[in-house]
Amino acid sequence: MTDSQNETLRQAALLYHEHPKPGKLEIRATKPLANGRDLARAYSPGVAEACLEIKANPADASRYTARGNLVAVVSNGTAVLGLGNIGALASKPVMEGKAVLFKKFANIDCFDIEVNESDPEKLAEIVCALEPTFGAINLEDIKAPDCFIVEKICRERMGIPVFHDDQHGTAIVVGAAATNALHVAGKRFEDIKIASTGGGAAGIACLNLLLKLGVKRENVWLCDIHGLVYEGRDVDMNPQKAAFAQKSDKRTLEEVIEGADLFLGLSGPGVLSPTLVQKMAERPIIFALANPTPEIMPDLAREVAPDAIIATGRSDFPNQVNNVLCFPFIFRGALDVGATEINDAMQIACVEGIAELARATTSAEAAAAYQGERLTFGEDYLIPKPFDPRLSGVVSTAVAKAAMETGVATRPMEDLKAYRAKLDASVYKSALLMRPVFEAAAQDARRIVFAEGEDERVLRAAQAILEETSEQPILIGRPNVIEQRCERLGLDIRPDRDVNIVNPENDPRYRDYWGSYHELMQRRGVTPDLAKAIMRTNTTAIGAVMVHRGEADSLLCGTFGEYRWHLNYVAQVLGNKTMQPQGALSMMILEEGPLFIADTHVWSLPSPEQLAHAAIGAARHARRFGVEPRVALCSQSQFGNQAEGSGKRLREAIAILDSLETDFQYEGEMNVDAALDPDLRERLLPGGRMEGAANVLIFGHADAASATRNILKMKAGGLEVGPILMGMGNRAHIVTPGVTARGLLNMAAIAGTPVTHYG
Repeated sequence: MTDSQNETLRQAALLYHEHPKPGKLEIRATKPLANGRDLARAYSPGVAEACLEIKANPADASRYTARGNLVAVVSNGTAVLGLGNIGALASKPVMEGKAVLFKKFANIDCFDIEVNESDPEKLAEIVCALEPTFGAINLEDIKAPDCFIVEKICRERMGIPVFHDDQHGTAIVVGAAATNALHVAGKRFEDIKIASTGGGAAGIACLNLLLKLGVKRENVWLCDIHGLVYEGRDVDMNPQKAAFAQKSDKRTLEEVIEGADLFLGLSGPGVLSPTLVQKMAERPIIFALANPTPEIMPDLAREVAPDAIIATGRSDFPNQVNNVLCFPFIFRGALDVGATEINDAMQIACVEGIAELARATTSAEAAAAYQGERLTFGEDYLIPKPFDPRLSGVVSTAVAKAAMETGVATRPMEDLKAYRAKLDASVYKSALLMRPVFEAAAQDARRIVFAEGEDERVLRAAQAILEETSEQPILIGRPNVIEQRCERLGLDIRPDRDVNIVNPENDPRYRDYWGSYHELMQRRGVTPDLAKAIMRTNTTAIGAVMVHRGEADSLLCGTFGEYRWHLNYVAQVLGNKTMQPQGALSMMILEEGPLFIADTHVWSLPSPEQLAHAAIGAARHARRFGVEPRVALCSQSQFGNQAEGSGKRLREAIAILDSLETDFQYEGEMNVDAALDPDLRERLLPGGRMEGAANVLIFGHADAASATRNILKMKAGGLEVGPILMGMGNRAHIVTPGVTARGLLNMAAIAGTPVTHYG
């Protein structure tokens, strides 16, 4: 990297930390404080009640305060990253960053605490005194051997988890990477020889954990800046190093690396030369973890050992050993069961969870975050990526289970399956609302045909459908293309083995399909030749014909192309006198809850009858998600103050609803702010027919509905489930090109719900 590039990166990092406000953290209240009543509850006199409850039962601190979800990141700044002893104040950006990672990856609140104290025993005293405030302590960037002393004292005296991430976090991720590296290499922990450089906190902790995983102590050869750690050495020794002293006359890394299966480097750049790599065993495993420059660059190692399995601490090479794979989730699991410590069993559970996740199929979300990288288990993918959303559910649950099994959990859980579902719901924003839909879909193994079966998102969704539902995906596409893409993406599914395939280029049902299409369309200008051409080229039409013929239960299409183009073929083939498109409904999942919006795609200028049908259908769908509908018909007009325009059509729609036997609240016509603010609505129209804020918005123009949907998605962080095509009896749904693999899975669950007909 050039000096100019380095300076650009430096300035970008400084700007990131300074603007729009200094630092990376702020504190926000979780309870309202808008009036005197709130103040009386938050502070005097109401706060005394919480104090008295905690005095009577200290465990209630986790009920009435943030303590149960609060971690302290504590450092004295004596060993910060690769910067050395820069002091407590200069370490603050790092500790703030650690706090941000806790929040981002595990939703754990965190205070960074930088302490001007170099004496390890005094530092330990300070940390111990913080126990009433925090549910757990994360020690960070404290030099060795002081860190061993601080951690030992704190763990002995404190009744909450104390975890030195530089030691144990690094060790856990190394343990997971080593587990999978040995799996790839066909070796076992019990048989391997390890040559290690670096006798600091991280290096010692890694070796200790590898022993617990099965490595024999006599097969570990530890070197530091002074050479081999051997029995009788008195230079720069401590009890932690001495535990690995070898009875040997060898003194250098060059002497001990002969025949080593694993090199573990936590030292400095250039420590491992290509010549030394040549001395290692066949299929050597090289963990060169010094940052920013590893002990050996991967390309140099592979010049002499092309089959080497390599991990580094850098993000620009495969297999980055990154503590963020571990610490948020081990704390999440420990806090949730009220663990008094993080013991060996919990750490090994973390190792196993991370390792198993890498061997599983890659998640669509991780693939989207790391576009262009091949995330398929093997020598270049030993451990998951930090943005794999499954880490929270898999690892935290494993840690919580281990805590309960070893008796350190003060709040054990009865249902770990429900706990994991809750964790997944915190990562996948749609999970909680989609649960009743998935449960309903699980009752019937419906066949879902995907029109764009070669699309990566569809392939990932098909994999997830097979893993998470009882549905049967059918893919329209070329089998060789589908197989090649599944292999490249690291997916387990294969054409005709796991999923049924319809090949537009060569399918034995082609004659039947074009015949069915021609029969439906022959009096609408479609000749036999045109029917044949459409059944060779139009996958949406093919899918619709399959549903029409009863060979599939529902069609999903629209990952590319314009919505109404797809709708044309869906309506042509599947529409009839009782079943016609009545509107497109999007469920937007927002921080404060779901908001349903219609009609976003079907009718540009809906009639009063179409608006009324959209309201009825939207209310019916809201209940599928466990939401009691409150429907607002939205317009520029406000309760009759504009005689013409959309207000007139909406007033007529209200009249239609009034004439029907509806079982949901509705009101209109009104502006969106009146729909969402019941106090404002009461001032404008006292005694209206709807109580509370609306959760379903029906618009008089598709432009308004679509714009609202997109603004909520792009600017308010809303997650869309949909569009749901109402009026077609669940026989077809048309997504939009921005849909994700998770979105397709959600839509497949909706399509997989057996229904006769709904609005």
